[in-house]
Amino acid sequence: KFKRGTTRKWVWISAGVHSTTLLKLTPSCNSRSKTQRRHAAHFTFQPDPVPTQYGPTQKMNLFQSITSALDNTLASDPTAVIFGEDVAFGGVFRCTVGLRDKYGKDRVFNTPLCEQGIVGFGIGVAVAGATAIAEIQFADYIFPAFDQIVNEAAKYRYRSGNLFDCGNLTIRAPWGCVGHGSLYHSQSPEAFFAHCPGIKIVIPRSPVQAKGLLLSCIADKNPCIFFEPKILYRAAVEQVPVEAYTIPLSQAEVLQEGSDVTLVAWGTQIHVMKEVANMAQEKLGVSCEVIDLQTILPWDIETVCKSVVKTGRLLISHEAPVTGGFAAEISSTVQEECFLNLEAPISRVCGYDTPFPHIFEPFYIPDKWKCFDAIKKMINY
Repeated sequence: KFKRGTTRKWVWISAGVHSTTLLKLTPSCNSRSKTQRRHAAHFTFQPDPVPTQYGPTQKMNLFQSITSALDNTLASDPTAVIFGEDVAFGGVFRCTVGLRDKYGKDRVFNTPLCEQGIVGFGIGVAVAGATAIAEIQFADYIFPAFDQIVNEAAKYRYRSGNLFDCGNLTIRAPWGCVGHGSLYHSQSPEAFFAHCPGIKIVIPRSPVQAKGLLLSCIADKNPCIFFEPKILYRAAVEQVPVEAYTIPLSQAEVLQEGSDVTLVAWGTQIHVMKEVANMAQEKLGVSCEVIDLQTILPWDIETVCKSVVKTGRLLISHEAPVTGGFAAEISSTVQEECFLNLEAPISRVCGYDTPFPHIFEPFYIPDKWKCFDAIKKMINY
């Protein structure tokens, strides 16, 4: 409860059942100070087991694993170049820190604040035969480059009858909610690009996955968009292999096997799904199968449908608004392929159809409580 007082004190305000904000009262205004900080995230990061098949490992957070992947690429591929807004000094999230000093200003360099120009330049670099790694500073600002991605990069091979292509282009962008990003630093725009044949879209859940999947995108002979969950840049820490390795694209990963409900997500939301699966087991005795889609386009239909045939129920969750979100595509496909196996309607737990809010973010995000309620409804259907 919020208790007013006339003396300086710290008090707690409960924002729903899942988020808490620390506020300060002062004698002069007896109200909120201008500074607030989120006390609790809507998820708990759960690291994967330490990989043993790729050689020695080192403790890294997610942004450091991205740096490591880029370092490996620049060291092994003399044609590789990295460019974007502020990447020369390391970028706003420090993902390229130290690379310009190590490899030179001709290979790691800043661009003007022009996303359309960044991607257009990247297409040209890739068509010329070099490996182009472009950074868009936030996924929210990728839209000025939409025409270059959808009408140029995605169609270059097709329109030339495979005489030319820009398959060496990889576009990186920080993605998703971060706790305080509001309208223009929190969006998840993967569904906009999932409607476009000719590109691949990948979203990792952890540092180990981020490095392996990014290196796969860079090596893939199709233009790729690699969205990086920015809330995990520092929150996610794992033992990551030091040397280069790849993780196959378009292969979903079953993180936890179950028999009653299939839970599908990607990026940060995977960690919410893991918590939900534990809650369902403890409170309801319900066994959940958790699947990380990893690649949004082309997505792994077989793995998801195989799971739904077994469980008979499907819950899909993502941060982006529900209408037209990629959960709708998954839901439609599963309904077509697994209709006779379904024991309950497919459930989508997603963001609301509003701009991404600031102070109301705790109520907007598809947290574990919303997902848990959806599981109860499916079980009781």
